[in-house]
Amino acid sequence: MARIIPIDPDEGAAIDAATAVLAKARPVAIPTETVYGLAADATDPGAITRIYETKGRPRFNPLICHMADLAMAERHATFDPLSRKLAERFWPGPLTLVLPLEAESTIHPLATAGLDTVGIRVPKGFAGELIRAFGRPLAAPSANSSGRISPTTAQHVEADLGERIELVIDAGPCPVGVESTILKIEDGRIRLLRPGGVPVEAIEEATGLAVERPNATGTAAIEAPGMLASHYAPNAHVRLDATSVMPGEALIRFGNQPVEGMDQAAAVFDLSPSGDLAEAATNLFGFLKRADQTGASGIAVTPVPDHGLGEAINDRLKRAAAPRNA
Repeated sequence: MARIIPIDPDEGAAIDAATAVLAKARPVAIPTETVYGLAADATDPGAITRIYETKGRPRFNPLICHMADLAMAERHATFDPLSRKLAERFWPGPLTLVLPLEAESTIHPLATAGLDTVGIRVPKGFAGELIRAFGRPLAAPSANSSGRISPTTAQHVEADLGERIELVIDAGPCPVGVESTILKIEDGRIRLLRPGGVPVEAIEEATGLAVERPNATGTAAIEAPGMLASHYAPNAHVRLDATSVMPGEALIRFGNQPVEGMDQAAAVFDLSPSGDLAEAATNLFGFLKRADQTGASGIAVTPVPDHGLGEAINDRLKRAAAPRNA
């Protein structure tokens, strides 16, 4: 099983342990503010291959490359004025920008799935410090088996990938709880490729521009992670917009909503009894995992408001509920 090293009380020791594994072209599970990531050297084809192999991830699905700061990002991607404005406003933080690759970038094509663009993010906290110490960008998708529920604790990672990786760095639960928002700027327009930890309303407020939503049909080309129709899926079938619970189902509700048949649920979880979307986002993946572990025949989920972080929550729930062959 993987070693688990806490960042407290000695973050320096955790960074040293992680960089030692990264230097061997092997992946390390690391905490970020969004979810735990499976990080490896974005410039090394062997390291990137091990990410895909460890996750069982399709290689046409590109990886986000994480940078220590904007200066490092500029060595690998070309920023237009609007992208730079967004980076300066929201980095470090849960925002990924899909940008043209710089001609001199050392990011390996395996990380970009052969595209001429790259998804770039500057994470907060430990992940940023680790990248700075390692000196190279890290490709870091979520640290889980491909298509399954993203991990928000070190224990989630250990339960899923513990026999396939050497090291997990433990910083406790992730404070945001859903992956980054992904944007692509084209001809002065902002396209949302994936809702996430930065609400669309905050992006529109910062830029004064309307954000264009993804293709509603789900048939858009894969330009960034998290665009597969079926993703973030538990083993049990997920049923959305539930107003009642069938016998044997687990229930995930929001805002202390009354639900018919709740007394016959296998288990009941409330994303946020007070109706706080930030709290709901933090709890989402953990509650999906706990509901799945009850052995319930299905998971019924009540409606969640579709504004602010609710847009990201509903995106993840729709993909969790999608047919597995989608």
